[in-house]
Amino acid sequence: MLSCSLRRIRRLSSSCSVSSIIFNNTYKSSSSYSSNHHHYRFISTARANLLSNDALSSSSSSSSSKRHIRKIKSNGAYSPIHLALDCVVKIFTVSSSPNYFLPWQKKSQRETTGSGFAIPGKKILTNAHVVADNTFVLIRKHGSPTKYRASVQAVGHECDLAILLVETQEFWEGMKFLELGDIPCLQQAVAVVGYPQGGDNISVTKGIVSRVEPTQYVHGATQLMAIQIDAAINPGNSGGPAIMGNKVAGVAFQNLSGAENIGYIIPVPVIKHFLDGVEKSGLYVGFCSLGLSCQPTENVQLRNHFEMLPEMTGVLINKINPLSDAHFILKKDDIVLAFDGVPIANDGTVPFRNRERITFDHLVSMKKPNEKALVKVLRDGKEHEFSITLRPLQPLVPVHQFDMLPSYYIFAGLVFIPLTQPYLHEYGEDWYNTSPRRLCERALRELPKKAGQQFVILSQVLIDDINTGYERLAELQVKKVNGVEIENLKHLCQQVENCSSENLRFDLDDDRVVVLDYKKAKIASSRILKRHIIPSAMSSDLIGEQNLEAELACSN
Repeated sequence: MLSCSLRRIRRLSSSCSVSSIIFNNTYKSSSSYSSNHHHYRFISTARANLLSNDALSSSSSSSSSKRHIRKIKSNGAYSPIHLALDCVVKIFTVSSSPNYFLPWQKKSQRETTGSGFAIPGKKILTNAHVVADNTFVLIRKHGSPTKYRASVQAVGHECDLAILLVETQEFWEGMKFLELGDIPCLQQAVAVVGYPQGGDNISVTKGIVSRVEPTQYVHGATQLMAIQIDAAINPGNSGGPAIMGNKVAGVAFQNLSGAENIGYIIPVPVIKHFLDGVEKSGLYVGFCSLGLSCQPTENVQLRNHFEMLPEMTGVLINKINPLSDAHFILKKDDIVLAFDGVPIANDGTVPFRNRERITFDHLVSMKKPNEKALVKVLRDGKEHEFSITLRPLQPLVPVHQFDMLPSYYIFAGLVFIPLTQPYLHEYGEDWYNTSPRRLCERALRELPKKAGQQFVILSQVLIDDINTGYERLAELQVKKVNGVEIENLKHLCQQVENCSSENLRFDLDDDRVVVLDYKKAKIASSRILKRHIIPSAMSSDLIGEQNLEAELACSN
């Protein structure tokens, strides 16, 4: 149950990672959402656990039932059920995602379900993909026939978490709140509680923690810490708590397709980072990045070339994001030896708990925005320590765009948009191979050179006499308008709207050129919009900016 569940998405990291993540409603991917959109496997223990709880609450239970209840309570299964009855809720979402090929339209709405649970402060915590692109959200408590209207306070698509608010006080009567616990150790038992497909009542699945490491979050296409368990995370489980003892060990959010009973939960450190950011600023603040692309230094000859002593370990910097603070401090071919005093191994990992290791990216991602970190590097055979400010970094081509409409600008039937990965996803399940190769490669690998930069393309041509012969120039990047280099779609719009010359010239990729008679093109634009029943020549975000500029001009 996700905003993109009707299409297949393949995520390749911009640093040319060896792994890829694919998800869709056919479960052909490496991992997939546990939302209520997909095929599912029944949870075999749910009914037994619920019956046990019912037996406990009944004063007329038989002696055999009592013995069964005592047995369940002794092995820790009773506690999660008891907690879940008063804090885990079912979420009903109506959503409608944008049509990126026709950005002035939205796709038909769909209804999906997920899970959530109450946390202190009268808030409901759930997954971001449960409420992505929502138009209407309802929540129902266990044992209640009433659904209550809910609103989204904050959503973090990178970490796949969201906070919901319910204003009706009646909803909170009798509700209890779950406290966050710690990261469970390997082989510890957890109980995943939620409302998966296969029934309408609450369900509990018991599992064992088998792995804790950074994992690709399918919804946000980011690499963050996750906990792998052997409990089934099924459609509808999304957003439900994984309980250990009487506290939350994580939030269920995705599973491994093609494998039996392998699910993933979002750990407490990621949850706390999200909640702390929302509490401090009122909005989701994101996860920090150093902006580095690094490679391991496991080869002896490589280490010798960069003058690393035998006792030194670290990773080699290949590329630095121009928008990062590190761009002004670190250099290509520096060796990162330590982060905040923690030595980095030649494979890029750092110590974690008892004889476990995780990539040092986890230490970076747990930093708060604008927090400084001490980075130790080896440069030209000499060690240096630098204080670097960390903050979230945006890619040149966004990997997702939930809860917002696409930007577009139409002039003389030429449709201009900023390139996004959701646009490429519209090419189908195998979008990586079926979408325009050049756009795909640049979307995955190219870095922005300045803040606010966008990769603007001519997405399509709405055929008319004014643009005949230009229809084959679609899907090319727009580089200049009347000789001025384009920074983003807003800049392109300004250059076109403020054109004072007789002809309007667009310079595209591959040295292609589009020239229009400006006055005739302005007249044709209205005709083309009316023919295709397009309400506006530009998206609402550009209209707002145009109106603001007009107001400022009038006031001046």
